[in-house]
Amino acid sequence: MNQHAIQNLTLFDLLARSWRRPSAIADLCFSADGSTVAFTCVDGTVTIAATADQEPPESRIRVSNDLGQTSIRPREKLPAPLIATAVLGDGDVPLTSYLRSGFLVGTAAGEAAHLTASGDVMETLIKIDGPMAAIDHSARAALTAVSNGQDVFLSRGRGDSVRLRRGVPSSIDALAFSPGGRRLACAGENGLSIWTTEGDAGPIREIPLTVHPISIRWSGDGTWLACGLDTGGFVLANMADGRTGIVAGFPSPVRAVAWSLQENALFASGAYRIAGWSMTAPPLDGEASGALETGRTGLVPVETVAAHPKKNLIAAGYGNGRITISQIGARDELLVRPLGNAITALAWSGDGRHLAVGSVDGTAAIVTFPAQMFK
Repeated sequence: MNQHAIQNLTLFDLLARSWRRPSAIADLCFSADGSTVAFTCVDGTVTIAATADQEPPESRIRVSNDLGQTSIRPREKLPAPLIATAVLGDGDVPLTSYLRSGFLVGTAAGEAAHLTASGDVMETLIKIDGPMAAIDHSARAALTAVSNGQDVFLSRGRGDSVRLRRGVPSSIDALAFSPGGRRLACAGENGLSIWTTEGDAGPIREIPLTVHPISIRWSGDGTWLACGLDTGGFVLANMADGRTGIVAGFPSPVRAVAWSLQENALFASGAYRIAGWSMTAPPLDGEASGALETGRTGLVPVETVAAHPKKNLIAAGYGNGRITISQIGARDELLVRPLGNAITALAWSGDGRHLAVGSVDGTAAIVTFPAQMFK
């Protein structure tokens, strides 16, 4: 590789391990211990990669003796191959972390199956009628929730799933446990419903909506619930005092919402910049309340966002393949990748060392950052 080519390499070229799958990446999920990351594809397969980097960036950093300039040499070896499963569904399958290094995957056969870090499909925890449409697992409460798109089932162990008694039947597209597992949020065509999981599970709150919710995320302390909407906006609900508001006006669907524990802040995709708000002044009475100007405004909408688990940083993926990392509340941004195919999924590992990336062209990647990069 000549010197000119080396100078033109992006951070993504230097830091990422990248693979290409036959179909688009729909979602991704780190295991509970952070040792593996699973990517779901729209062809119904799941692929798994180890987060451990055989050529970590620290081993490739050099400091010149004369000027003291720091550089990083490109990787010399291809990354270890991904582990791919057989086809598990007619499209992308729902996925969540399970136990330490494994996952639970919902199949077209209505099974919530244990998928190991080595890609083996082990025992079935839950079996229901119809293909799985949504799944979530709470390790703290030892609870699993699944849906076939119409009914919701709650399981406290193998083979004991109970169908939740819902009022007016409606489709269910997403499920999310609160951090402690004491509540379960269900998103469907009629809006949001929130259930208590303690004792006899039952509904405690209904939030009717005229637009379709497409993403759910609880805040770290379980006080707030945010839900992205297909028409460009999101719902924000406070569990403590019952207040609810809708922040609208986004040019694109809000496919992802993210909470920063460090800054007590909420971020959403769907705008031409990273849209964020401080929860010290939540945007329940207007979108300007608590607004955090983060990153720079562009011409392409943000497709997905991910908040760093330990620092005041937010990662954003754009429709033109651009990936940036910004300090919350600041305009400066670190350009990880300038262009490419649309980003469909982003997530940080629990230790904040790795950023997993999925895109519409089937690219699955893990970007491993040097420890000294984010001080």
